[in-house]
Amino acid sequence: MTLLAHDRYCDEIAHQVGQLRAVLSSGTDLATTVPPCPDWSLEDLVRHMGGALRWVDALVRGRAQENIPWERIPLAGGPEERGDAAALDKWLAQTGELVVGALREAGPDTEVWSWQGNATSGFWARRMTHEITVHRADATLTAQVPYEVAPEIAADALDEWLDIALFFQQIRGQEEAFRLDGPTRTIHLHATDADPALNAEWLAEFGADGIRWWRGHEKATVALRGPLTSVLLAFYRRLPLDAPGLEVLGEREALEFWLQRATFG
Repeated sequence: MTLLAHDRYCDEIAHQVGQLRAVLSSGTDLATTVPPCPDWSLEDLVRHMGGALRWVDALVRGRAQENIPWERIPLAGGPEERGDAAALDKWLAQTGELVVGALREAGPDTEVWSWQGNATSGFWARRMTHEITVHRADATLTAQVPYEVAPEIAADALDEWLDIALFFQQIRGQEEAFRLDGPTRTIHLHATDADPALNAEWLAEFGADGIRWWRGHEKATVALRGPLTSVLLAFYRRLPLDAPGLEVLGEREALEFWLQRATFG
């Protein structure tokens, strides 16, 4: 697996912040429920995403060697008044400038606390790229506006999601809600519209011996085929498996079992 360049992640965070701001300016009511996250309104979603970026800015800018509690992050919760789209947009714009500036200044190798083994600023650049990539999809689904993402970002988001699933299985896989044991099964993700040079196919194997994953084309227990963006969003449980353009071949139950249990926790 080859990571994208640090500057590419920084550029993408800035781009995604701009795209999320465009959803805010679409006229969608801030109180509209977010379909993939029904406990949230659109405003809640934006405040969550901006707060996460503010938290990462504080970690990276301060070269933190331990977690920083949320209550110590300036303006982590967003503007004081709710329901003000202009104030929310201004806060989000400033947030994007802060975190991208901090990440660019730090470069990829600065030591910074993280919840995973890779305790560097580079970890956070990648993590926030894909956090906002997926949450912007939530926002576009809420506003019912088109969603697009660069192919290399979508492919890297799938790589990262599989890495995270493996990590959480290592630390929490014995808990019933996350257990993926049982007979060995494999999932094949196949992006049908990607440039062959991107190698946009994945195999994830899980069972009693744990999880492993790799890029490639092989016969599997179940396959999920479709456009790269749709495969990404379905694997993140943002689109149903029977969404237009998607096709499930083989034992659908194995894919559904994975989607139920392979989570961030």
